[in-house]
Amino acid sequence: MKKIAFFKRSELTATLWAFRQEFLIVGVLSFLSNLLMLAPTIYMLQVYDRVLTSQSELTLIAVSLITLFLFGVMACSEWLRSRVLVKAGMRFDEQLSTRVFNASFEAYLSQSSTSPSRAFGDLIQIRQFLTGNGIFALFDAPWAPIYIAVTFLLHPWLGILSLIFAVVQAALAWFGHRHTVAPAEEAAKASSDTSSYLQSKLRNAEVLESMGMIGNLQKRWRLQHHDAMDKNASAQGLTHRVTAWSKFIRYSQQSLALGAGALLVIDGQLSPGAMIAANVLMGRALAPIDQLVGTWRSFVSTRAAFGRLERLLQGHPERDPALSRVAPTGAITLRGVVASAEGRNTPILKNISFAVAAGSVVAVLGPSGSGKSTLARALVGIWPELSGEVLLDDIPMERWSRTELGPHLGYLPQDVELFEGSIAENIARLGKVDSAKVIEAARCAGMHDMILRFPKGYDTPIGEAGGLLSGGQRQRIGLARAVYGEPALIVLDEPNANLDEAGENALLRTVQALKAKGKTVILITHRPGAIAVADRLIILRDGEIFADGPKDTVMPGLRPASPARPTRPPPPPAPPVTALESPQPA
Repeated sequence: MKKIAFFKRSELTATLWAFRQEFLIVGVLSFLSNLLMLAPTIYMLQVYDRVLTSQSELTLIAVSLITLFLFGVMACSEWLRSRVLVKAGMRFDEQLSTRVFNASFEAYLSQSSTSPSRAFGDLIQIRQFLTGNGIFALFDAPWAPIYIAVTFLLHPWLGILSLIFAVVQAALAWFGHRHTVAPAEEAAKASSDTSSYLQSKLRNAEVLESMGMIGNLQKRWRLQHHDAMDKNASAQGLTHRVTAWSKFIRYSQQSLALGAGALLVIDGQLSPGAMIAANVLMGRALAPIDQLVGTWRSFVSTRAAFGRLERLLQGHPERDPALSRVAPTGAITLRGVVASAEGRNTPILKNISFAVAAGSVVAVLGPSGSGKSTLARALVGIWPELSGEVLLDDIPMERWSRTELGPHLGYLPQDVELFEGSIAENIARLGKVDSAKVIEAARCAGMHDMILRFPKGYDTPIGEAGGLLSGGQRQRIGLARAVYGEPALIVLDEPNANLDEAGENALLRTVQALKAKGKTVILITHRPGAIAVADRLIILRDGEIFADGPKDTVMPGLRPASPARPTRPPPPPAPPVTALESPQPA
């Protein structure tokens, strides 16, 4: 029991271990396939030493038919093990794809360097290795000693020669492992970083084009690109040198084995058939090692992908299925919340504590950089580096099932992002479109009439019309998405930043309607019109609560007292007029 407790497999390793039956079947088929690889050698021995000596055509036909049958069995074994691995790879992907998606999404949300595309790329890399030539080389490698042993049976000197070449090939593989792993990983990371850098900047292509920044961006990208190319060239150069040496050893082995066999035949210690058979056996003995050298780069990449994926799954474990699934009322409580960010010496939010009763409308104000948007993300449970407690209905946010909680939360960020699909699908949060709820949400956001004026109404694709939408229209569609389904808690971060007077009036009516339905609304704003519908004000300054209380109590304290108008001193008396300064008559 202690040994079992001591050795605990990681989630990724345990998933691979679940396929041990498939790997066992592949091992048995590999055994059969490699065993039948001896058929050509035996056939050569029979033809050279038996058929040519006896001049018997019947013997030749019988030996040939038996060999063809064995070749057919070998081909079936090769095909079956390929099919087993392909199906195992598909099952492996099915078992881990959802898990990897959730873990990579959480990692991306927590501002980790892991992106979903990188995680799925690692999963595909592992799956392709499990179904490719690399795994076959691993299963065939144990047969190299058996082939060498058979070569020893033909003649000890040929066995020693094949053993020497096998050791040289293994040493070359070890050298490649020691000297190509780090450069290959560094080159792959540099290429990935360069690609990510360019993609992140091209999202702002309009800004780059309008202000002539493309040239400056190109210079920065070129530096990173050249560095990645240099590292890739260095890694590939070393790999190609290892491969070239491997080819040299393989071709030298074939020629030297044939020459050594010829010497033994001349000396009468070996038959011509055994000479040819020994040459074939040596080739078969070194083939798996040579194949390992050829697939070494793929193995290195797969090992790195395995490590990254393993760390991702360990860092973001699967959520407890017993998480709270009841519908919340919308009461939110913060206790000693401290929000930090990488690269900052001081926290963004410092010991924030307050409670909001269900059905309340709270306006959060503060200057830029005071932590308002960070507070909004903390309220919906998506800020990564957070300490303290965020409670929804007195239950910590991390104990809620996010899938079940999502429909009961509404969130409108400052930067509204609309997704590929129609307006109705965006309002319905990319789920099944409930027309009644979509129209109700659009009406609540004051967007219904405007949507009907679009070319296809609610079915207008965002991908086609996204460029035609103004900032206010995008924000109001985002507002409709936030209130879709009448969630219990709605957090709106600067919802009127891009709205005109009509849009702001629609927003105020939306907040009032939500309040009438008993929904909790956290309104982060700086406009006095939105403050008018709030029951309570929270003022943030430098990440701390500066003021908190009912609107009528907090607002007077924010207005500075009018300073007393200073009394002007009387003008000084006019100086006496002298004769030189006396006015002249006209």
